[in-house]
Amino acid sequence: MKLSGKIREFIRFGMVGAFATALHYGIYYLLQRFIEVNIAYTSGYLISLVANFYLTAYFTFGTRPSWKRAGGFGGAHLINYLLHMGLLNLFLWLGLPKVWAPLPVFAIAIPVNFVLVRFVFRHKKLEA
Repeated sequence: MKLSGKIREFIRFGMVGAFATALHYGIYYLLQRFIEVNIAYTSGYLISLVANFYLTAYFTFGTRPSWKRAGGFGGAHLINYLLHMGLLNLFLWLGLPKVWAPLPVFAIAIPVNFVLVRFVFRHKKLEA
């Protein structure tokens, strides 16, 4: 069975996303014990963002990183970050323990992020 390009792309996106999410959560999990939750979450997000950008460019979409793509990626992730922080604080407010609160955030925000990032890496004006 031959998979279409979009399906293979989505699978690669999932692999990169799983790695970036694990990195993000691992950093958050370690830091949330010692510093404020939002700072711990943001620290994990920023570190995973850098790894995610390079892996997304090279592995997911088979493109080279560029400043235009970095700007688009950053813009997409700014929207994604705001979604993450809003959801994280909503789930904390609803009473989820701070160790578990990021998990439903990831489940909601990752599909939204795929659409935004795919646009950045597949939009013709952002090439070069």
